[in-house]
Amino acid sequence: MKLAIVLAILLATVAGAMAYGRRTRHGKSFADWAVGGRSLGTLVFWFMNAGEVYTTFAVLGISGYAWALGAPAYLAFCSVSMSYAVGYWLMPKIWRAGRLRGLLTQSDFFAARYDAPWLGVLTGVVGIASLVVYVQIQLVSLGLIVQLTLGNSISSEAATIGAGALMIAFVFAAGVRSAAFAAGVKDILMVVVVVLLSVTVASKVGAASLMDLFSMAEAKHPGIGKFPGLDATSPTTAIWLMTSAINIALGNWVFPHLFQMSYTAHSATAIRRNAIWQPLYSLAYFFIILLGFAALLANTQPPGGNLNAALLQFVSDRYPAWTVGLLAGTGFLLALAPGSLLLLTAGSIFTRNVVRPFRPGLGERGSLALSRGSLVVFAAIAVWLSISQKGSLVKILLDAYSAIGMLAPGVFLGFLWKRTSAIGVLAGLVAGFVALLAPFAAKFWATAVPQWEAGLIAMAINAAVVVVVSLATRAPQRDAVALGLQIRAA
Repeated sequence: MKLAIVLAILLATVAGAMAYGRRTRHGKSFADWAVGGRSLGTLVFWFMNAGEVYTTFAVLGISGYAWALGAPAYLAFCSVSMSYAVGYWLMPKIWRAGRLRGLLTQSDFFAARYDAPWLGVLTGVVGIASLVVYVQIQLVSLGLIVQLTLGNSISSEAATIGAGALMIAFVFAAGVRSAAFAAGVKDILMVVVVVLLSVTVASKVGAASLMDLFSMAEAKHPGIGKFPGLDATSPTTAIWLMTSAINIALGNWVFPHLFQMSYTAHSATAIRRNAIWQPLYSLAYFFIILLGFAALLANTQPPGGNLNAALLQFVSDRYPAWTVGLLAGTGFLLALAPGSLLLLTAGSIFTRNVVRPFRPGLGERGSLALSRGSLVVFAAIAVWLSISQKGSLVKILLDAYSAIGMLAPGVFLGFLWKRTSAIGVLAGLVAGFVALLAPFAAKFWATAVPQWEAGLIAMAINAAVVVVVSLATRAPQRDAVALGLQIRAA
């Protein structure tokens, strides 16, 4: 039964997504494929936005973190609300930049704002690398869901490969509109699943009520609701929470797919409305964390102690097959909808910002073909990473945010300070990545500023270097600077 439910959800969503994605301009325009013709209204943009923020990380990653560590899962509450506070200010400016200059990717912005096509190439490479790591999160989750649905009849490697193929199918033909439709279906199903499990979970573990779950968890595992959580030696303290939440909030809209998503809205008002109301979705994390605690109380033992599979295993152990099928089907969409846009964005950046500077004569048809072909390659790389590297979804996510955070100073200062230069942004990137990735870095920061999120430290160093070097180098041309200045009123 569970397999039938999964297939029904998946096939119906794929069919609807393809039909919706192709109904406007038939996906033949690169702009329509990449940014939906800049015409997504408030409701569609809402689902698109939520689809990229509430992914498998939100359900499987956070519930698994609660099962394994406890209180550190509270990171989800802080980071989402803070991200939308930043997005209310930043996203309309990104949207207006796209309208003024016909920008389609994040790297288009860097090239135009800093009058430096080479910077567009460099930031494009950084962006693609971060997107591939983010796709890894979705593929790890999809692999687990496939195994839950099909059992031992399929290996984790085969499940991950199949998941990558499904992700490609979502956007290969119709582009961003297909991802938007799938995101809408996914959001509705996610709410249904979370409500269904939350209403029934107390009875599954012998608790009198939802709130009783927390009391039982604290009694059985003292300290689970306080930092650093179940592991007293873990660096996940209150300082870790604050610095990680700030790092996520500043880096969230700098991710190339969310940056590009800002271009898809038909107005700045649609963006601001979403930024005001979307944080309400973070309330769902209360119930997701509660489900993680319930899995712990139920002595759930996911295969190999894999915390990413804790909720899946708990539901499989304690609920009927149709509930497992509903969760698995929803999980598919939680990964497919955001993962599809991630791959689409990587393909768009590769074509426009990595290849086109060296092949300026590349036309619309050639651009579409190259973008579609390249996203297959990026999906293959993400599949390889998913198979060869293991880790919690939260850890993978924080690594991705640390990497993409290196572009944040160039974005924020591009809108705030006309003196910011391309050479300054380049110097900041170099300094930031050294502070983040150098062999000595992790140990040094752990000693010098213990419990701080390393990505935030690297971002601060990056920003300081950008300012200093920009003061010592030539400012961009007036027309380029105007792109940032005109957007201040957005």
